[in-house]
Amino acid sequence: MGRMEIVYGVLVVLHLIGWAMVLGGALAGLRTATLTPGAFHGVLTALVTGILLVGLASSGVAGHEPNNVKVAVKLVVALVVTGLVVVARRRPEVVTSGYLGGVAGLTALNVAIAVLWR
Repeated sequence: MGRMEIVYGVLVVLHLIGWAMVLGGALAGLRTATLTPGAFHGVLTALVTGILLVGLASSGVAGHEPNNVKVAVKLVVALVVTGLVVVARRRPEVVTSGYLGGVAGLTALNVAIAVLWR
């Protein structure tokens, strides 16, 4: 395993941790209708590491050639989740249990796309 494969693996782990932080932050706040601050950091981590992973895979230095349609769908979902989390951070009064359910559902959808779309 080369150095870039190790970097790629570390980025995958950080990417998954980022999405776990978003999902956990949304689910933890369902009862009180608040989004935890960790969700904001998690979504930024997931977004940045996802972009880096696609860059590494596309360049051929690590990973395998990405499915660009899958990447585009995942990016759109990730940007929607990022937007929802940023709005929730700036305007906490708009956050409801349904809002957090949407964040959690879209996060789960993004993970499902990553795992199930081959």
